[in-house]
Amino acid sequence: MEKKNHTLKNEAPDLPNGTRLLGKWYRKPYHIRGILGRGATGVVYLAEAREGEVALKVGNNSMSITSEVNVLKHFAKVQGHILGPSFIDADDVYINGRKYPFYVMEYLQGETLFNHIDRHGKEWGPVLIVQLLGDLDRLHRAGWVFGDLKPDNLIVVGGPPYRVRWLDVGGTTVLGRSVKEYTEFFDRGYWGLGDRKAEPTYDLFAAAMILLNMTYKKRFEKGRDGKETLIAHIEGSRVLSPYQQWLKKALFGQFADAEKMRQALMHIISKEAKPLSKDPSSQAQQKSANHQKKKRKKQKGGGRRQGFSSVDVVLVISFLLLASALYWVGQVI
Repeated sequence: MEKKNHTLKNEAPDLPNGTRLLGKWYRKPYHIRGILGRGATGVVYLAEAREGEVALKVGNNSMSITSEVNVLKHFAKVQGHILGPSFIDADDVYINGRKYPFYVMEYLQGETLFNHIDRHGKEWGPVLIVQLLGDLDRLHRAGWVFGDLKPDNLIVVGGPPYRVRWLDVGGTTVLGRSVKEYTEFFDRGYWGLGDRKAEPTYDLFAAAMILLNMTYKKRFEKGRDGKETLIAHIEGSRVLSPYQQWLKKALFGQFADAEKMRQALMHIISKEAKPLSKDPSSQAQQKSANHQKKKRKKQKGGGRRQGFSSVDVVLVISFLLLASALYWVGQVI
């Protein structure tokens, strides 16, 4: 399930905590504090620098590291929006007599998508996807696709408002080429629903799969028929009920671009958040509340009422709408 499309073996060194690295060219010192993650092109460490805590990636191939550095530099800001970690430094270092390339980037502190959903509820998953689609649209317009899009490469920072940020740009690929890296569960080729050409719909498929992954909290196998398996999981979740058609359009390549997919998702979210006054049960509750109110006026010292009235419902919905607004603000920060 975790197979990736890469040819270079990751031979980046394992550095124990406390290791001191000194850049060959710029002579900047870094102290290793721990491992943050491993990828196809290197190992990312938490390090201490003059600027404070940073993320430092040591690789085994200069071309791959240079490519990632160029992506970070190029997309540090796209139309005023910060997409990935800020680039800080790039250099070479000698470890046990062998030269390794490395680069340093901003250390993003936050929580995983799964932890965020655990704290706030699965209903907030689509809101995070709205933010992600906005960033993908800006990336695609600049001529790139993310490629290896999955929860492991994303982090939720700040809050409120919360913000989705990208952690690893190693799979970013120029439009029209073959995707450099992929993870099977989020790869449309694995599910038999497309090729691995770097185009916007490749990322849109992965974005929809992230919502499925956040809902089920596991990566299921495709079985005999990938398409039928996905449909079964979409239709088998109560949480995903409002998003069934949206998910199918995304997985089957029916959205022209990320912005259209984003607008469609925002429409569903806003529709779900509308007051329940049009619902028959809500109207019945309103009539009952009015009746109780008139009755209490005729009584002396009627005491404090129990339970929830339509006013309580409106207050709760207003709170949810306010929370949604905070997320929308987070999207454009």
